[in-house]
Amino acid sequence: MADLCGGEGGEVLAGDAGAGGCNARGPVAGGWEAVGPGSARGEGGKAGGARRRVSLRPGLEADELINLLHGSDPVKVELDRLENEVRDKERELGEAQGEIKALRLSERGREKAVEEVSVELTEELTKLEEKLKLTECLLENKNLEIKKTNDEKKASMAAQFAAEATLRRVHAAQKDDDMPPIEAILAPLEADLKIARQEIAKLQDDNRALDRFTKSKEAALLEAERTVEVALAKASMVDDLQNKNQELMKQIEICQEENKILDKLHRQKVAEVEKLSQTVQELEEAVLAGGAAANAVRDYQRKILEMNEEKKTLDRELARAKVTANRVAVVVANEWKDANDKVMPVRQWLEDRRFMQGEMQQLRDKLAVAERTARSEAQLKEKYQVRLKVLEEGLKMSSTTSTRSTVDGRSASNGSSRRQSLGGAENISKASSNGLKRTPSQLRLSLCSSTSTVLKHAKGVSKSFDGGTRSLDRSKVLAYGVGPNFLLNRSSDATKDNEAQSSCKDNSGEKPTDSPNAERQDFVSGLLYDMLQKEVVTLRKACHEKDQSLNDKDDAIEMLAKKVDMLTKAMEVEAKKMRREVAAMEKEVAAMRVEDHENKAKRLGSSKGPIMVGHAAVACQGHPEPWHGRSIEVTATRGGAV
Repeated sequence: MADLCGGEGGEVLAGDAGAGGCNARGPVAGGWEAVGPGSARGEGGKAGGARRRVSLRPGLEADELINLLHGSDPVKVELDRLENEVRDKERELGEAQGEIKALRLSERGREKAVEEVSVELTEELTKLEEKLKLTECLLENKNLEIKKTNDEKKASMAAQFAAEATLRRVHAAQKDDDMPPIEAILAPLEADLKIARQEIAKLQDDNRALDRFTKSKEAALLEAERTVEVALAKASMVDDLQNKNQELMKQIEICQEENKILDKLHRQKVAEVEKLSQTVQELEEAVLAGGAAANAVRDYQRKILEMNEEKKTLDRELARAKVTANRVAVVVANEWKDANDKVMPVRQWLEDRRFMQGEMQQLRDKLAVAERTARSEAQLKEKYQVRLKVLEEGLKMSSTTSTRSTVDGRSASNGSSRRQSLGGAENISKASSNGLKRTPSQLRLSLCSSTSTVLKHAKGVSKSFDGGTRSLDRSKVLAYGVGPNFLLNRSSDATKDNEAQSSCKDNSGEKPTDSPNAERQDFVSGLLYDMLQKEVVTLRKACHEKDQSLNDKDDAIEMLAKKVDMLTKAMEVEAKKMRREVAAMEKEVAAMRVEDHENKAKRLGSSKGPIMVGHAAVACQGHPEPWHGRSIEVTATRGGAV
């Protein structure tokens, strides 16, 4: 507040500061006039007015120069106030920018997290697809193995039946032949049997002897094992005792070392206690000797306390003087201002500022809570809206396939040649492996199959979200054409799925040949389903945008072709105009030449005579006629070309 009473450095710009405090100045038409406690206007100052004015003129001129150089005090106050407001606004801007940066960083972090999650999900999807492919390959291999085994069984059964048939034929042939006597056949066989029985008896005796020998050996081995076990037990006991003895010896050594260390510590502590006792005695002697110093210190402390109290009183008086000076300065500064521009006290301004900052902080907290709730509700709404959109689009796809096929056929027929000229990468009707093009019916088939798969996937996931309330009725079976069985659901999703399948069948006119394994429904988690739904929606939007861009390109190409046609027509019209102008110019040139020839003929006739003039005129008149004919022939040929 020193600027209110003085210049830039807080100096008091008055005649005498001690006579009446701070002498304020008021604006006058000729500058600034000093107003002090002894210079009152009118009363008691008329006698010495002239002397004071004479004595104050040089001071007034100096003050006017200072005011012109430095500016008036109220203007400085206003400038300071405005600078403070600007600084506050800059601080608020800095805080707002910091909050914006923090929000941007948080958004970037969220986007990175979302990207990481999407990458992880895509990796998981690829892994699952690979696993599915592997399982399909294994199933195919197993089916092939089963077929091979069945074929081998059939072959073995056929071979068995053939062998039995051959045996029957052999037996039948043997019965027909003359059989020798049975005794002649049985006699050598009985002799062989006796020899074999004798050998078997010998072998049985050998086996019995070997059994006895092995039993005796086993008994000896058991006794040896028992003795070995007893010896091992004794050896283990001896080893345990030796280990315990070694551990005890180590513990004894450790205890001896600890005792040595404790003895050393005890000796050190005894020495330290002796030293401390000596220091205590020395300190007691020093305290007794330094009593006078303690008394002096106490006296100094008392003096310091008294000086602090005097300082406090002086500070209070100085603060009161500052307050009075500030009040006087505020009054003087507010004398020439309106009610709205008066200076506000600093304490009131600070209190109002704190109150407003607290209210702003409360409002920010409320706004953050409201934003969080709104974000959560918006996320839930987006999830449900995405699900509804996917289902609605899946249902609408069956109805819009015909229109899309017609539109695609039209766009393909209109822009096939143009796209081939541009690069041939955007052709809709591509040749298949057999060399045939895809018909609209095949396009409808692909679209209907995609819609049916989308509906089935949505149906299975809706069951997983409902918590298992929707149960599958596995008893209901439908047979289509060849006879693959399909599982039905009791909910409305099943009816929609069947309607979509029936519409696809009507459009394509073909029967499904998928296996029952392809109709099994997999359940997916909610987060994965939401992400897949979003990807499906984005892909459909991208396809729609690509179709629109292709249509726009076709339209642009058509417009360019029309413009080219218009330009060619304009060029032809301009060429016709130029040809007409050229013909007119040729006619003019021919006329000019005829005139020149006539003038020359006249000159020659005037110089030679009337007879020569007649001949020259006849010659000149006979000459330009074929020239005119030539010009007419040229224009006619050009007109025919046009």
